[in-house]
Parts: sequence; C-alpha cells; structure tokens
Amino acid sequence: MTASQRREQLVAVSRSLFAEKGFEGASVEEIATRAGVSKPVVYEHFGGKEGIYAVVVDREVQALTGALTGALSAGGHPKVLLERTALALLTYIETSEDGFRILVRDSPVAAATGTFSSLIGDVATQVEHLLADQFKRRGLDTRSSPLYAQMLVGMVALTGQYWLDARRPDKSEVAAHLVNLAWNGLSGMEHQPSLTRHAGR
Repeated sequence: MTASQRREQLVAVSRSLFAEKGFEGASVEEIATRAGVSKPVVYEHFGGKEGIYAVVVDREVQALTGALTGALSAGGHPKVLLERTALALLTYIETSEDGFRILVRDSPVAAATGTFSSLIGDVATQVEHLLADQFKRRGLDTRSSPLYAQMLVGMVALTGQYWLDARRPDKSEVAAHLVNLAWNGLSGMEHQPSLTRHAGR
C-alpha cells in the first residue's frame, strides 16, 4: 500500500472499532492487529489513538454538518425545511451507522460540551433564524425562538438516537411523525404559554 492508502485503511479500521467499543475500549494494539500492521505504523501515521480518533470524528462531523446545513440552506417553506432536515439526519444515520455511534457514544446530546452536542447547537442556531421569522409573522415573541430552536433540534436528535437501534418505522415515516409533532405544535402555539393551575402541586 502507498502511505495514503495505508492511512485510509487505518482510518476505516479505527472507525469500525471505535463504533464497536468506544474510544476507551479501543486500543492501538487492536487497531494495528485488525489492519495487519505493527503498532509503530499506527503511531507513525497518527501519533497515537487520540490522533486517529480526532481524524475519524472530524470526518463524521463534516459529513453530518454538510447534510444538515444542505437541508437547511436549500430554501423553501419552513415545513419543507423541517422535513428535509429530519430526513437528512435519518439518512446520515442509515448510511453512516458507525459514524453516528461514534458521535453519540462519546459525545452524548445531553452533555454541555462535546462533538455531537456542539454540532446540534450549531444547527439550532441556524434553525433559530427560521423560527424567529415565523414567530414574527404569527405575532409571537421572537425572543423565545432560541429556546424553541433547541427544543426542536433536540427532539430530532434524540429521535435519531432512538431510531439508530430501533430502525422502525421507515425513516420517511419517522420524519413525517417528527414534523407532525413539531409543525402542528408550532402552528398552535399560545402567545403567552403558562402552566396549568395545578401543575406545580
């Protein structure tokens, strides 16, 4: 193999291993064994487990960010944008199962910092602008749009994590259900929501 081919082989082997065992569970020795090389070869290309993990994660983040940003920037009716974005996430999960497992295993959605939560935060910022425009048209307080953007994107992300293992129903049906809850919920929002009288008891 050329140096470039060997590097790509090591990335592919490591991606599969990280998806299977997580960062902590994987070792340079196992990466080398699965690739059919000695440990020094792995160190020569990546400097260690942290280096190869960073390359794997960076590629996954770029792939998922590209898919989600492409769906959001395509334009069109807000409901269609929501449908496209939900489908883009589910399609990424379907075609890059190992990559998604790596992102959510070591950087859970609930974490304050980390790869997946940071990425979801970036997407929420884009969604925030779309929601603010819709809020303004409906006479709703635009100051609450960042909060609703986090809710909306979080709902899609957590549903994606669930679907990663469940795989039922079909991704188009999952996306339709997501949009049904999100869109119909948004279309019937109150101007000044409040808890019911007995909710705090």
